[in-house]
Amino acid sequence: MSTRHLDDLRAQAQHARQRYDLYKARAYGQRPTSAARMREFQRACEVAEARLRAAEAEEEERGARGRGGGAPGTS
Repeated sequence: MSTRHLDDLRAQAQHARQRYDLYKARAYGQRPTSAARMREFQRACEVAEARLRAAEAEEEERGARGRGGGAPGTS
């Protein structure tokens, strides 16, 4: 996986997290908010973060294999 792809996933996760956080903050104010919209932002945030974690884990695994780092005691 390229560094550019990981950077893109990080940006997507950060954007989704910020939108969710802003909507949560808005819910504490005077303006009306929607519980369904809140769940939508929360779900989008969770999905983006899960994609990022999976890509980072895959990259770490690929790096470990490239360094010869398999399971302990199997080298």
